[in-house]
Amino acid sequence: MTDRAETDARVKSLIEPFNKKGIEVTDATRFAQDLEWDSLTVLDFVANVEDEFDILITMNQQAEIETVAQLVDAVGKLKAA
Repeated sequence: MTDRAETDARVKSLIEPFNKKGIEVTDATRFAQDLEWDSLTVLDFVANVEDEFDILITMNQQAEIETVAQLVDAVGKLKAA
Protein backbone atom coordinates (compact mmCIF):
# COMPACT_ATOMS: atom_id res chain seq x y z
CA MET A 1 0.00 0.00 0.00
CA THR A 2 1.38 3.40 -0.93
CA ASP A 3 1.81 6.09 1.69
CA ARG A 4 -0.98 8.14 0.12
CA ALA A 5 -3.34 5.17 0.00
CA GLU A 6 -2.58 4.37 3.63
CA THR A 7 -3.09 8.00 4.67
CA ASP A 8 -6.33 8.10 2.67
CA ALA A 9 -7.63 4.97 4.41
CA ARG A 10 -6.69 6.29 7.86
CA VAL A 11 -8.30 9.70 7.20
CA LYS A 12 -11.50 8.06 5.96
CA SER A 13 -11.63 5.84 9.04
CA LEU A 14 -11.31 8.97 11.21
CA ILE A 15 -14.22 10.56 9.32
CA GLU A 16 -16.57 7.64 10.01
CA PRO A 17 -17.60 8.55 13.59
CA PHE A 18 -18.41 12.09 12.40
CA ASN A 19 -20.32 10.97 9.29
CA LYS A 20 -23.78 11.32 10.83
CA LYS A 21 -25.51 11.32 7.43
CA GLY A 22 -23.82 8.09 6.38
CA ILE A 23 -22.78 9.47 3.01
CA GLU A 24 -20.18 7.72 0.88
CA VAL A 25 -16.86 9.43 1.51
CA THR A 26 -14.72 9.99 -1.60
CA ASP A 27 -11.72 12.20 -2.40
CA ALA A 28 -14.17 14.87 -3.57
CA THR A 29 -16.27 14.84 -0.38
CA ARG A 30 -16.40 18.34 1.11
CA PHE A 31 -16.45 18.66 4.89
CA ALA A 32 -18.73 21.68 5.23
CA GLN A 33 -21.07 21.13 2.28
CA ASP A 34 -21.36 17.34 1.95
CA LEU A 35 -20.84 16.19 5.53
CA GLU A 36 -22.49 19.38 6.91
CA TRP A 37 -19.94 19.73 9.70
CA ASP A 38 -20.05 22.78 11.94
CA SER A 39 -16.92 24.44 13.29
CA LEU A 40 -16.96 22.41 16.52
CA THR A 41 -17.09 19.13 14.60
CA VAL A 42 -14.21 20.31 12.42
CA LEU A 43 -12.13 21.15 15.51
CA ASP A 44 -12.79 17.71 17.03
CA PHE A 45 -11.97 15.99 13.76
CA VAL A 46 -8.77 17.99 13.19
CA ALA A 47 -7.62 17.13 16.72
CA ASN A 48 -8.13 13.44 15.93
CA VAL A 49 -6.19 13.76 12.66
CA GLU A 50 -3.35 15.57 14.44
CA ASP A 51 -3.19 12.84 17.11
CA GLU A 52 -3.39 9.99 14.58
CA PHE A 53 -0.55 11.32 12.41
CA ASP A 54 1.42 13.25 15.07
CA ILE A 55 1.24 16.49 13.08
CA LEU A 56 -0.01 20.03 13.62
CA ILE A 57 -2.46 21.59 11.17
CA THR A 58 -2.51 25.38 11.42
CA MET A 59 -5.70 27.43 11.19
CA ASN A 60 -4.51 28.79 7.82
CA GLN A 61 -4.06 25.26 6.50
CA GLN A 62 -7.48 24.26 7.84
CA ALA A 63 -9.08 27.17 6.02
CA GLU A 64 -7.64 25.97 2.69
CA ILE A 65 -8.75 22.34 3.10
CA GLU A 66 -12.23 21.73 1.74
CA THR A 67 -12.15 18.14 0.48
CA VAL A 68 -10.94 14.77 1.69
CA ALA A 69 -8.27 14.67 -1.06
CA GLN A 70 -6.90 18.06 0.02
CA LEU A 71 -6.68 16.84 3.61
CA VAL A 72 -4.90 13.61 2.59
CA ASP A 73 -2.38 15.63 0.56
CA ALA A 74 -1.83 18.09 3.42
CA VAL A 75 -1.28 15.26 5.91
CA GLY A 76 1.23 13.69 3.53
CA LYS A 77 3.18 16.93 3.26
CA LEU A 78 3.11 17.52 7.02
CA LYS A 79 4.29 13.97 7.75
CA ALA A 80 7.18 14.42 5.34
CA ALA A 81 8.22 17.76 6.86
